[in-house]
Parts: sequence; C-alpha cells; structure tokens
Amino acid sequence: MNHVTRSLVLFIFTCGFAITGQAQEKLKIYISADMEGVVGVVTGEQLGPGGFEYERFREFMTGEVNAAIEAAFEAGATEIVVSDSHGNGQNLLIEKLPRNVTIVRSWPRPLMMMQGIDETFDGVIFLGYHASTTNPTGVRAHTLSSARLTDVRLNGVSMPEAGINAAIAGHFNVPVIMISGDDAIVKEAQALLGDIEGAIVKWAYSFHSAKTLTPEAAYALIRRKVKRAIARIHEFKPYTLKTPIRLDVRFKNYRPPEILSYLPIVERTDAHSIRFVGKDMIEISKFLEFMLTYSPALEP
Repeated sequence: MNHVTRSLVLFIFTCGFAITGQAQEKLKIYISADMEGVVGVVTGEQLGPGGFEYERFREFMTGEVNAAIEAAFEAGATEIVVSDSHGNGQNLLIEKLPRNVTIVRSWPRPLMMMQGIDETFDGVIFLGYHASTTNPTGVRAHTLSSARLTDVRLNGVSMPEAGINAAIAGHFNVPVIMISGDDAIVKEAQALLGDIEGAIVKWAYSFHSAKTLTPEAAYALIRRKVKRAIARIHEFKPYTLKTPIRLDVRFKNYRPPEILSYLPIVERTDAHSIRFVGKDMIEISKFLEFMLTYSPALEP
C-alpha cells in the first residue's frame, strides 16, 4: 500500500468513525403527562374512571403522548421515559405506545410526577399540564391536590406543579424544554421557567370551561413544538433553587397542619399552613409525597 492509498484509507476510516459516533450520540427525553391540560378536558367527567367521558379522553391523552414521542424520535431522541402522572397513574393506554419507550405508573413515588428522572436525561417535556391553585384563571387549576391545598411555595414563590417538577429535574441538572396545556399554564410556566416551547391546546374561560382545539390539531401542534424544543435543546437551562429549600404549604382546613406540626421537622406557621425545610428537592419531594399519601389505614 503506497502513501497516497494509506492516507485515503485512513481518511475514510476516520470519517466513518466520526459519522458512526454522531449517529450513536444519546439524547434522552423525559415526558411527564398529566390530564387536566389535555385537549378538550374541562370537567371531572373526562378525568377519572367515574366520568362518562373518561375512556375517550384516555385515548386523547395517549394520543398527545404519542405525538410527542414520535416527534422526539424524529428530532433525534434515542431514549424516552414517560411518566403517567395523573390521578391514579394508570391512565395511558400503554399498548398504544411504541415499544421503544418505558412507562412509570401508579403511586406512591419518591419523586412524584418526575419518578425516573436522573442526570442522564437531556430534556423534560410536560404534557397536559394545568395552572396553579393560586392562578385566578385556568381549567381545573390546582397544585397537587384540588381538594386539600390552596398554596404551595418553594423559597417563597408560589408554584404550579410545573414549577415543582422543574425544580426536581433541575436537581439533576436537566432543563424543561416544552409544555402543553391551556393558555394559563403555558403563560405561568414560561414566566417561571423562561422561554420554553409552549403548545396551547385550549383557552380557559373558567375553571370548567374552555375553547379548545380538536385532538388532531392538538397532536399536530405538540409535534411541532416538541421538534422545535429539541432543535433548541442547548438553549435551555435547568430550573434550580437555592438550598436548603423552604417549603410552605397552605391547606383548606386546619386539622392537617395541626397534626403535621406534631412532627419535629414541621413548623406550623399559621392556622392553615406549615413549613418544612429540606436540604434539596429530593427531600422536598419525599415530604410532599408523604404528606399527600400517608394514612394509618394504608394496606397492601
């Protein structure tokens, strides 16, 4: 083999190695899917097994998740984890999801709606999300529990679930890149997290009323926004909080804070409120899951 031939072979080998290396570059995406922000959802009739429209809207929720998955893979994602994060955590029709994803289901989970997230992920997508309990607008607006809580604050800032979950992702240095839901949560999330991509699938008129896209239009919008978010993925920064983190929770009733204050790690700050200080978002998440889940009647 002469010098020219050897150089040509080396050049071809080097280019081939580089191309192969690029093709194998990993891009991991985490999807947390709620339901109140899914296209067409306006009341409890769509949100749980007792509602006459629930089975249909499980299909629409699954359709939104599939739209995001398809777009993410087309944009270069190599691995996707989906968290079923609404209600009983058993809403997505998993047989209709592609085989090359994994799904987190049911409760309890130490990281709540973000179970499975870690530092190996490159970006987070929130689907079907809703506004916070302190937001005066938004379809089914609440934070963690519509029945029990009136405010959840981290380091003094009122949080939507998107903010709490973004802070959990931020603990692992992973940014939120896109959110879908009604206009209220997209505006709220972008004000808190920065210029993330937002797919508005409906516009709130009230707690139980909205103008909405059709499912197919929502899927198309989500696909576009996911692709745009992944194309910009290096522009986004993780949402991180100064530690230790102060959690303030305000309840609708006075007995929960009264009983929780019996724990030495909990301070009762007024008749309806408590404070817990955690060293990081992992401790905050575990405390919230305990607070919302524990009952002496727990059985297998």
